[in-house]
Order: sequence, then structure tokens, then C-alpha cells
Amino acid sequence: MANSPTGDISIDIITRSEKLPPMSSHNFFHSPELFRIVEQTRGQTPYMVVALRQGHAVAHMLAVLRRRGSLIPPYLFTQGRVYGEGEYDEGEPREELFRLMLHAISRRLHRRLCFFIEFSDLSTKMFGYRHFRQQGYFPVHWMEIHNSLHSMPPEERLTEKMLERIRKGYEQGVVTKEVDDYDEFRDFYRVLKRFYAWKIRRFLPPERQFFELMKSDSCRLYITQYKGKAIGGCVCIYTGGNAYLWYLASRRKRHPLLHPDTMTVWNALKEAHTDGIHHFYFMDVGLPFRRHTQREFILSFGGKPVGTYRWFNFTFGWLNKIVSWFYRE
Repeated sequence: MANSPTGDISIDIITRSEKLPPMSSHNFFHSPELFRIVEQTRGQTPYMVVALRQGHAVAHMLAVLRRRGSLIPPYLFTQGRVYGEGEYDEGEPREELFRLMLHAISRRLHRRLCFFIEFSDLSTKMFGYRHFRQQGYFPVHWMEIHNSLHSMPPEERLTEKMLERIRKGYEQGVVTKEVDDYDEFRDFYRVLKRFYAWKIRRFLPPERQFFELMKSDSCRLYITQYKGKAIGGCVCIYTGGNAYLWYLASRRKRHPLLHPDTMTVWNALKEAHTDGIHHFYFMDVGLPFRRHTQREFILSFGGKPVGTYRWFNFTFGWLNKIVSWFYRE
């Protein structure tokens, strides 16, 4: 355990669930529950960074070290991944505690020769800007899309063209439902695996992790079917009164007239609205290029585009300098 410069705060990094101290957690992405799910997943290691005052956890942040590799194209490396800036007890100095936790996890992952670390989905665009810079991270402009569900029904935000597409999908017998048995789960995972197989940047966890997520009260797996066959699916996380679409896949090239991606997203939005969810967040819309097919598709559901940063840091200094120069502001 390393003493922090603030005196009464110490930082600990925990990699085994039985060592986790009692902590107040309301964010699934930094929860002991997700820690335990990741702990059971092959190729992944959870790191819970905990800020302690007199032995009491006042802040914590979950980072995951993921092993990524493929034969086609061939590559193998590890990546550190953090969603958001962690959780903090009320009244605690968030920025200062984040600085300490960021420093600690960056050092630990660099020692593990992690190829690069990525932070995303921060609460505000400028949160931790100075501290990221001090630790050698560089920002990449990113795009997020948020759908407000509390101000009006999601149907009222759709164009006539989109409403007609959804109506035809229902008429043709396309059905989206929550995965509720093992056979549906296997079909669901096959769709995700096929969809992500040729995407280099995106990462798909092993089947075991999704199976554990399915059993969580904070997660829902949706499968879209046509004549009993899976043609789409998505993973939604429910936390803090909001919903987050984490993974989305479809077989739209094979079934273009059925629009499985549209039907999957629409039903996830509709279910979230029915459950009284305030906002629906699409977590990976991509780089803010002038023209972006996936972004235009997600925006067709009436959401609001929000410019933000993702922060990256490569363990190898020379590479970090080159890539940060390429993405310089």
C-alpha cells in the first residue's frame, strides 16, 4: 500500500475479490459485482483501485486488463480499460482522489507491460484533463449519443421513415426479446461473435462473461429473431437510473430488408422507457468523422450527439509520443 501526498489517504490496488473492502457502489461499471464477473473471465484481470482514509474506502475505480489477440489478422497485446472515473463518497475531493488513483493504476499497468490504457465515458468532457496530461495521456475527440427518455415517448422522436421501417419489421415477424434460456443465449453470442470477428479495434469478451452478465440484475441481453433464428442482439447495462448500450450486433448484410439492427435498438429503447429509465446512452459511436454511417444510424432514433474525449496512454514512451502527436489538438 502506497502513502499518498495528502497525508490521510492511501491507495490500494486489489486483484482478488476476497480482498475487496466494504464500499458504497451505485455504478455497475465500478462495482464489486462486475469485478467478480471479470475475475471469472478467461483472458481478463480486474484491478480495483481503492482510496482509503483510516482503512475506510472513500473512492474506488475499476480497471480491467484485457488480453487481445487474433490469428487473422495476427496480433496479440494487452489493453487496460476503464469506463468512467470511478465512484466517490459524498463530500470527497473527486479530482484529487482521481489524480491519486490514476497515477497508481497507470504505474501498475505499465509494469505489466500493458500495450495501452483507455479511459472513456467520463462524466464531463474536461474531467481530469490536467491529471491525464500530467500522467502522459493524450485525448482523442470522440462522439457519444444520449437519448432522453423522460421528456417524451421515444416514438415521438422518430421520423416517419423510421416508424414505417419498424412497422414493417413487426409485420414480417421480427421479434426482439430478453434472453431467458441457455439456447437463446448461445444463439445470441454467435451473432455477436460473427459480427465482431473482423473488427480489429472492437473487443468482444469471452462467452462466460456474457453468461454471468445475463444473471445480473443490472444487465439485460436482448436477442432479435426471425422465424426462430437469431439475426441481432445487444447488451444493455442499467445503473444509476440510466441505461447503457454496451454491445450491439446484427446480421443486417444477410437480412437487409428485415433491418435487425433497427429492430434491436428500437426495442431496447422502448423497454428502457417502459421501465422509467431517464437517459439511454450509446457507449461506442466512434470517432467524430464528418460522415460516419454508424453515428448517423444511431442518431436516427432521435438522440443528441455530444462531443467528448477518450484518453489513451501507450506504455512505450516513443510510441506514445508518435500517436499523441498524430492526435494533437
